[in-house]
Amino acid sequence: MPAPVPRQRAIPAAEGGQGPVAAPNESAQESPENRTAAPEAAAPPAAATAATATTTPAQLTLLLIENDPGGTPIVPDLLDQAGRPIRIRTARNLTEAERLLTDDVHCILLDLALPAPGRADDGDELAVLRHVLELAPRHAVLALTGADDTERGAEAVRVGAQDYLVRDELDGRLLSRAIRYAVERKRSDSAERRLAEGRLRAQENRRLERGLLPTPLLDGSPLRFAARYRPGRSRALLGGDFYDVVRTPDGTVHAMIGDVCGHGPDEAALGVELRIAWRALTLAGLCGDQLLGTLQQVLEHERPDDEIFATLCTVDIAPDGRRAGLCLAGHPSPLLARPGMPARLLPYDNNGPALGLLPGARWPRMQVELGAEWSLMLYTDGLIEGRVGDIGERLGQDGMVEMIRRRLAEGLSGEELLRTAVNEVRDLNGSELTDDVAVLLLDRTR
Repeated sequence: MPAPVPRQRAIPAAEGGQGPVAAPNESAQESPENRTAAPEAAAPPAAATAATATTTPAQLTLLLIENDPGGTPIVPDLLDQAGRPIRIRTARNLTEAERLLTDDVHCILLDLALPAPGRADDGDELAVLRHVLELAPRHAVLALTGADDTERGAEAVRVGAQDYLVRDELDGRLLSRAIRYAVERKRSDSAERRLAEGRLRAQENRRLERGLLPTPLLDGSPLRFAARYRPGRSRALLGGDFYDVVRTPDGTVHAMIGDVCGHGPDEAALGVELRIAWRALTLAGLCGDQLLGTLQQVLEHERPDDEIFATLCTVDIAPDGRRAGLCLAGHPSPLLARPGMPARLLPYDNNGPALGLLPGARWPRMQVELGAEWSLMLYTDGLIEGRVGDIGERLGQDGMVEMIRRRLAEGLSGEELLRTAVNEVRDLNGSELTDDVAVLLLDRTR
């Protein structure tokens, strides 16, 4: 959409017919006597003006563009909905109209018989209207035509005018009503367009965010994968939490879950960058302390603020599925469940600092025995920081472990287990969780 032409100055209230309503023969070429004949009334007190502004719409201003304004039977008693005179400005051509088209003009009454400047006669009967619509995209436009040219008036509406009027049928009441309707219709159309544009942007953002969620690379692995993701940001699909799972050519399955501090789009973008970097580094053969040290360098270069940090949990599961290496960078320890044994948290004594906190930090890799059949759940702190009960205590890791034990005893597993757990945490909180929640589950069965 073309941008409106910049205005060089505001038009004084009396110039071009503002202030008292102009006589029918008033135009942009007014005499000095006409411009000074009607002094403005004394301004009301500031308090009264403020009160009026909050309850009464702005007084309407009409710009009439016609080569013979005096030939149009516009009566001087045009009134807006509040019964106030509609201010009129007149211009004999589009050059004058451009000078008078300031931001306080609400509606344009355009004679379709006017020639469009700078355009050859190419047979376009609505060239002047198209020019005005380009010149004033935010203004309501009424097309003025003759009684024998109503088809062109109807076509003008299809092109973009709010309505058309027949010159010989004009009177003050009809024109006043048409101006009010045109202004409201333009406002409604603009609001609908902004709403449609907002919906389109939201759809594009949702598609983008959905595309940024990972697709696990587990081809050839006997492990089963499930994940649940709930961003804390209102109407978002992606938050600062991130996760990923890949299988390298040697048969090792690598899983990761992390959390960038904060909940905004910048944190979500940083989480995506860290996830993609983790996948690339893992496929390149890095793991453990070397991988986390490189990820910290990525974080330090990409974060928008030096205060930003990220917690991370990485697990590499041996090809036989019985053992795993675990690295924790300020992140909660995973939960391990095995048949015939209560679910428990893996050791976290060697938990290293979060990424981005300490230059030159180290992250020890712990060896964990998994067994022949197991379920391993990685999660972010959004799952354990919800409130419970009237006193508002945190659920905590102990509460989460008990909840998972109950659900496993009920026979839940996979997607159903994660969905039920996240919904229960939300219900215990009494409302939607404010923090991002990501949960990842890997299962190995005989």
